[in-house]
Amino acid sequence: MSERPVEAYIGLGSNLDQPRAQVEQAIAELDRLPRSRVRARSRLYGSRPLGPADQPDYVNAVVCLETGLDPLPLLDALQAIEQAHHRVRERRWGPRTLDLDLLLYGTRRIDLPRLRVPHPQMHRRDFVLRPLLEIAPEIGIPGLGPAAPLLAQCPDLGARPLV
Repeated sequence: MSERPVEAYIGLGSNLDQPRAQVEQAIAELDRLPRSRVRARSRLYGSRPLGPADQPDYVNAVVCLETGLDPLPLLDALQAIEQAHHRVRERRWGPRTLDLDLLLYGTRRIDLPRLRVPHPQMHRRDFVLRPLLEIAPEIGIPGLGPAAPLLAQCPDLGARPLV
């Protein structure tokens, strides 16, 4: 385990089985992970699907998780939460009850068979960058620089705060 807590940023998304409730419940579950606590959370955002268009719109959010878990145990914990929400991986970018992505782990760059951090596509997704910048306006993405200018280059998937 990490000796000092690290700020990890987690992207959340859902478009099945009451997506708002799925995301809200997952945020509460992240706050209960061992040696971890949610330090900040974005509002909920709605966005069109990135993948196949024959699916409902998504509910997305980003949290800042202060954690003492190393990256792979944290990934395992995220996948366990997905499984508890009955996540099924039928097709790439298809509908899902819950998707949890480890976006950033401090300032580390990680390239392992199971995990790449920063998340390799986060800088191309407005539904990640908008909520991320809401809670961390000055954040940078290791290897890419400040996140704010990257948002202007993202495809517009309609990521907007939900009322």
